[in-house]
This record gives sequence, structure tokens and C-alpha cells, in this order.
Amino acid sequence: MTVTSVETDYDKLTITLIADFAAPVERVWELWSDPRKLERWWGPPDYPTTFETLELTSGGAATYVMTGPNGTMRGEWRIAVVEPPTSLEFTDAFAGPDGRRIADVPFRVKVRLTEREPGTRMEMHLTFASCADMEKLISTGIAEGLRQAAAQIDALLA
Repeated sequence: MTVTSVETDYDKLTITLIADFAAPVERVWELWSDPRKLERWWGPPDYPTTFETLELTSGGAATYVMTGPNGTMRGEWRIAVVEPPTSLEFTDAFAGPDGRRIADVPFRVKVRLTEREPGTRMEMHLTFASCADMEKLISTGIAEGLRQAAAQIDALLA
């Protein structure tokens, strides 16, 4: 099943990914809550990810490193809301190899997992502070990277 749609809405300053999986909500949640499982799909296939930390609690944080053909990029989550096994909200910010934020363009991510025959629907909403911020990240290929990342989930659930 995998990715149903990835939509960009400049009026709402959002990118929305919808994906359907033939697995129960709890199994899909594990792909978010277990750092070893999360790093197997977070990021496109040509940018493997290593999560250095993952404190999946409200007020927690996560740090990760993506290494790909264009070099290394770091990322940091600041977690706002966690309601296992259905809801997660965090701010994601990319950083260079030195850990400094790239152009200081964080974005908000809201993840919702809902039961849907024959399994789980995952909705990810990325929200940006401004059109300029959104355009800056779209120019990096974030929408296609998100699609490629989520497309890896079916194999992990098999």
C-alpha cells in the first residue's frame, strides 16, 4: 500500500504525506519509537540515518545524522507531544556537520496513526513558519525525500 499522497499547500504552508500500511497501529508506532527501526526508514534510501539519541517523551529530544552522496547532515527534534501509539508532534531542524542549524528553518511535524482497514493510516503534516522557509526546504527535495522515506516502511512491516 504505502504512500497514498504527498501534497504541498502553499496557502496553508504545509506538506502532507498520507500512507496506508497493512499492519496494526502498534506495529507502525514501533517504527517511530524504536531508534534502530526509525533509522531504517527516516530519510531517503540514499541518505541512511543514525539516531544518536531518541527521548520520545513530551519535552524530549532526538538527534540524528544522515550521510549521503552530498555529504553529512545532522538533524534535531524537539518533541512537543507524544501520545503512544497514535500521535507525535515535534519540531525538526536540519544542521550541518558542525551541528549548526542550516539557515535556521525549523518546521513542525505532526504524525497521526489511525486504524483503517486493513491496517493503519499514517498522516504526517509538516508546517512551516513562512512561504520563504517552505520554499527553501522544498528546494532541497524534502517532499520527494519524505515520499522515498515512507516508501521503505512496508518492507520493515513485512
